[in-house]
Amino acid sequence: MRHVEPEEGDRSFFGQPRGLATLFGVEMWERFSFYGMQGILAFYLYFSAVDGGLGMEQSTALGIVGAYGGTVYLFTIVGAWLADRVLGPERVLFYSAVVIMLGHICLAVIPGFIGVAVGLVFVALGSGGLKANATSIVGLLYTAKDSRRDAGFSLFYLGINVGGFLGPILTGLVQSTVGFHYAFGLAALGMAAGLTQYAFGRRRLPVAAQAVANPLPRAERGRWILITIAAIAVIAVLLLTGVVTAENIAVSVSILISAAAVVYFAVILSSKKITTIERRRVYGFIPLFLGSVAFWALYMQQFTVLAAYSDSRLNRVVFGWEMPPSWVQSINPIFVMILSGVFAALWTKLGNRQPSTPVKFSLSIIGIGVAFLLFLPMSGGGPGSAPLLALVGILFIFTVSELLLSPVGLSVATKLAPAAFHTQMVALFFLSVSLGSALSGSLAQFYSAQTEVPYFGILGAVSIVIGLALLLLRGPILRLFAGVR
Repeated sequence: MRHVEPEEGDRSFFGQPRGLATLFGVEMWERFSFYGMQGILAFYLYFSAVDGGLGMEQSTALGIVGAYGGTVYLFTIVGAWLADRVLGPERVLFYSAVVIMLGHICLAVIPGFIGVAVGLVFVALGSGGLKANATSIVGLLYTAKDSRRDAGFSLFYLGINVGGFLGPILTGLVQSTVGFHYAFGLAALGMAAGLTQYAFGRRRLPVAAQAVANPLPRAERGRWILITIAAIAVIAVLLLTGVVTAENIAVSVSILISAAAVVYFAVILSSKKITTIERRRVYGFIPLFLGSVAFWALYMQQFTVLAAYSDSRLNRVVFGWEMPPSWVQSINPIFVMILSGVFAALWTKLGNRQPSTPVKFSLSIIGIGVAFLLFLPMSGGGPGSAPLLALVGILFIFTVSELLLSPVGLSVATKLAPAAFHTQMVALFFLSVSLGSALSGSLAQFYSAQTEVPYFGILGAVSIVIGLALLLLRGPILRLFAGVR
């Protein structure tokens, strides 16, 4: 298969390299299937059997959804490791898309908890592999001095949110009219569409996407196979002996991800394959990692607390028609589609005058904290008492905060990455998303209509304090970045 080299003169996709169109497409359809499924997952778990669900306790269901989201991003480590050491990012991306499609098929055709378990494992594995490597390949489309990089990532992020908008809308509509399993089947069809367009566009990607950055020596392969078998065995024992249960899985996954993050940073920082400057930059990434965890722990509650809130507390009647609760999760992607182009143009216009990455992160974390505080005036009302327009306003702040952190975080991860850990540095950023997602499930178990005031008040205040602390540390962080802004 013929691949191309990155060229600054290639501006055939909205001023960006043509290969971005291929990655835009596969990520859009993957997010369609992922968010379409996740938009109805909590309802499938806690709705009664009469309503087509599995009848689980709501707090447990929300914890599972958060833990699942954390596991998806945890598996970016596996995908990144396979890319850097075995197959190269492009091949891992392709195979991951196939696995995602199989996972959605399992959810669609296998009933009950078995279908949930098998399907979610496949989707988590595949999504982890696809996300880290799609992002890494976007970075490879640009030369080191190409000023279009941040704008390109913002455009790529638009593709994510086109899928994120359409997924919950269509799967929510199908679920509310013909049932959950048909909705899961629609998610599978979406991933099949993404896989097809990617297969035709693979040749547009750069040669470097095929490269294995740090090849695994043949002598070490047996050891890694044994490590994999041992890890699977440990997980099986923990589940079968009841150490990890549906009730504590969110906390268990949070602990696992925290340990993985510590180990991952230690491996990279202790490697003899990175230079002194690269090591300093990794140290500078640590406070951004922690700030990102705080942001995602609140943001990802769209799929836990806000899902339950939309189902019971929100007035969803529009012109006499009650919209499905999953449609609320399409509000944020609408704002992203509107604003991502604005942010891309803004960063391009400002160039070197734009705020530094630590400042963008700080404003993002403060913003999400303010959004949580805005739930307080609506607290204490009965079912259906919270106005939809108020939630739309809160989700607008969610979106502005997201665009200050998420595409910027992806971009800075590729800029700070040591050469030997290019894809794995992107996986580290996704690991912050993973930990935040798992924490969102853990925190969600403390939410109820009776605890809304302390819940939203404390989390909002803590987030604002973290954002202000990161803002004060921006000088030392930038010195560690060694020229990267």
